[in-house]
Amino acid sequence: MSADAEIRWVPVREAGEVRMGKQLSPSSREAAEQHPYLRVANVYEGRIDLSDVKTMGFSSAEREAYGLRPGDILLNEGQENLRMVGRSAIYTGEPGTFCFQNTLIRFRPGGEVLPEYAQAVFVRWRAQGVFASIAEKTSISHLGGNRFGSLYFPLRSLSEQRRIIEVIDEVAAQERAIEASIAKHQVAREATAQQYLGAVGREILLEKALVSLEVGVASVGPEAIPAAGEWGVIRLGAVTSGKFNSMQTKRLPDGIKSRPEYEIRNEDILMVRVNGSVDLVGSVCVAENVPPRLMLSDLVFRLTPKADVFTGRYLSEVLTAPLVRRRIVGRFRGTSGQFQLPKSELRTLPVPFPGLEVQREICRVLDGFDAVIAREAAELVKTGRMKQALVDKMLVGDGVTVRS
Repeated sequence: MSADAEIRWVPVREAGEVRMGKQLSPSSREAAEQHPYLRVANVYEGRIDLSDVKTMGFSSAEREAYGLRPGDILLNEGQENLRMVGRSAIYTGEPGTFCFQNTLIRFRPGGEVLPEYAQAVFVRWRAQGVFASIAEKTSISHLGGNRFGSLYFPLRSLSEQRRIIEVIDEVAAQERAIEASIAKHQVAREATAQQYLGAVGREILLEKALVSLEVGVASVGPEAIPAAGEWGVIRLGAVTSGKFNSMQTKRLPDGIKSRPEYEIRNEDILMVRVNGSVDLVGSVCVAENVPPRLMLSDLVFRLTPKADVFTGRYLSEVLTAPLVRRRIVGRFRGTSGQFQLPKSELRTLPVPFPGLEVQREICRVLDGFDAVIAREAAELVKTGRMKQALVDKMLVGDGVTVRS
């Protein structure tokens, strides 16, 4: 569909207007005429978040120069994460409602460019590492308006641009349908879990259901990944994603000896004990595919249930149930800088206590939901890859996206 000969390659600055935003300054903070502006924190890939918008002073001339219009594309000019440089979204709001800061670049498409097509090109450039390759790399990586404007843009006829957009939109609609179905099943799963647990008439203190409640070894130290055969310790990221992430490990700190009794085993139940985020303390996962010589961190609990009281699978579920989660949060200690769940508070946590057969039935039902969600998640990944392949083919054919 998109042979290289059909593309006219022009610098981005010739395909549209490239402008950096206004720099924040003490005088702009104190100016009488304050106006809302967008910054990096507002611009995500494909969407603009208006939940936290700042203001600063803009004169009438500056509002004209920096005001946003529908169809403008905003790109992150600077990011700590190099791969996030150039993250972009199309502004669809009312004209003149917002201006933009110099942490963003505005691309205003010319008459030969459709905004949706341009943004598809920019998304592909970021995914390919094109923006990362030209960014100025310091503590904050900067794309730079001049460097961005010098990239060569694949300009096609408007009819070809529309065809590309239509195909992308069609596949994106499939993705949204799958995402909606996943969300629907997740809501149904949560409602089912609440219904089952709400029907349980008995509760038990957690300490009476456990063989042990352990905290691991000190984890403050080098961030290096353990070498082959070397002992390591889990990072919090191994637990907080909801599924055990065996890649989130680091070397044991200097002076800390390996302790085989703290080696993590498959099916261990792990819970975050301390973190700066209130949302992450109390996160639970079941360890799986655990590499050898990986130790428990002092930031994480390991809970071992009594086999005649709780199944491990049920315990991992009940600790994440909304009713129990609220109780866990109510037992946190600390300040906004560091929250922790004391062992004594966790031990005395009351949890629903059905018989073992009911526990197994609850888990069988929830496993059914999980199987459906997993299949749909795999389908979503497959659809995303298909969309990427289509985008690659349509945007550049068998050519390249960027020329110098």
